[in-house]
Amino acid sequence: MTEFLEIEGGRLAYDVRGEGRLVVLSPGMGNNRSAFRDLADILVSGGYRVACMDLRGHGESTVGWASYSRTDTANDLLALIRELDGGPAVIVGHSFSGGSATIAAARAPELVDAIVEIAPFTRAQKVDFRALASNARYRKGMTLLMGTGMFRSVGVWKRYLDHAYPGTKPADFAARVATLDTELRRPGRMAVVARMGMAPPTDAGAELGNIRCPALVLEGTLDPDWPDPAAEGRAVVDAMPKGLARLELVEGAGHYAHAQFPDRVAETIRSFLEQPAHK
Repeated sequence: MTEFLEIEGGRLAYDVRGEGRLVVLSPGMGNNRSAFRDLADILVSGGYRVACMDLRGHGESTVGWASYSRTDTANDLLALIRELDGGPAVIVGHSFSGGSATIAAARAPELVDAIVEIAPFTRAQKVDFRALASNARYRKGMTLLMGTGMFRSVGVWKRYLDHAYPGTKPADFAARVATLDTELRRPGRMAVVARMGMAPPTDAGAELGNIRCPALVLEGTLDPDWPDPAAEGRAVVDAMPKGLARLELVEGAGHYAHAQFPDRVAETIRSFLEQPAHK
């Protein structure tokens, strides 16, 4: 059941299920919280209280916000944790929201006691022109991402999604994409996606060294957003305080490992959270 968190500037849609330690799931830009549906089901069955929230201007959340930065999303996630009286909580952030998880953990350690970042954009990015020439997966991914931002095109974004789910796709992938198509064609929605896509993750990068809680970084080995996803994941981990973070690779996954392989991702997350030091 959808619930709404009213904060200054608009309202944010979320749902919450289960009992136990609170885990808050936050999707990436151009998607909605249903991308976490299968992962959420597994975590709820495993004894967690799971909240999923739509980003500003996405899903059932409103448009018309003054800004759409990773810091804004971090503040939204912290507001939800306070609303649910669930702190300290675990934040699982995908892509754009991976950077937001970093910011939230660094700025409100009393509310966040572990973070999981799936294919996170937390560091300043530069186009790798050498890889554009030699790596077809990366070249196509970058072309489609840049085309989405430049033309604010739902069609180009759908082509990116198809590319970002290499090989195995969820059984209901076509239905999910059709729902996103309808949502993103509503007034103002693709403008939000473009603004998020152009927002540099410098606010998140500045906080990587300031987190105080355990962190897990997950990268799909076939993620088209980087020439070498493992190297990007290692760079994120290396920028965090020594001993707090670790990298895990999801073999065969693209940018949406949690939707392609929810069982494997859930098991990795649960193993991480159930270590004595992380409880």
